[in-house]
Amino acid sequence: MLNLSIVFPVYNEEKRLKKTLPLLKKFLKENKKKNVEIIFISDGSHDLTNNIIHKFIFTNSTKFKIRFIKYKNNIGKGYAIKTGVLNSKNEWILICDIDFSVHPKQFLVWKKNGLINQNYTSYFGSREHKSSRIKASKFRVFLGFFFKKIIKLLFNLNLSDTQCGFKVFNKSYSKKIFGKLKSYRFAFDIELILLLKKHNVSIKELPLNWSHKSGSKMSLIRDIPLMLFDLITIKFRN
Repeated sequence: MLNLSIVFPVYNEEKRLKKTLPLLKKFLKENKKKNVEIIFISDGSHDLTNNIIHKFIFTNSTKFKIRFIKYKNNIGKGYAIKTGVLNSKNEWILICDIDFSVHPKQFLVWKKNGLINQNYTSYFGSREHKSSRIKASKFRVFLGFFFKKIIKLLFNLNLSDTQCGFKVFNKSYSKKIFGKLKSYRFAFDIELILLLKKHNVSIKELPLNWSHKSGSKMSLIRDIPLMLFDLITIKFRN
């Protein structure tokens, strides 16, 4: 029996939700007999995101396990994910972006192929894995290259892709780890990795199918300086 909680952090995603919720519904239908829990975390959305999710829950709550947590102020993706993980109930916890750049069914592929098989291990989707199939924009490639160099310089991490939004954790350690997370913006993944290593939780990078989706909330001018500041803060805090 599949025992999975899927955490979707969302912030002003009304356009993407209209495209991806039908895909999510199809995924849930196909796995209806399995124990799958959906957790939406609205990180201070002020467009129609909350209304769309409420409507989705209203029409599907009798068929599927769906939970919705929202709060007024935008705090950051890291905080939204932390909130979702701490409120999850199932054995495995999947973090997945609502744009479906990686489809949730990728988890089933990993599980079927025996790649997810240890409770005290975390599993990171890697766009750099030799078996991954990637459709990325030039901007994404440049940003990834730049960020990887900074991470290597500051933290000497031997991971090929720290920032992919598709990650899997086990309940045996997840709430202890995420409960200590203090970085709430785009650099939260780095502190998360450091916490996993500190608590001797293995990190295994796995191949995936990843496709770039338009509509990213990241701003090169605004967010890159903030990310660098966060990285330096994490460096001195850890």
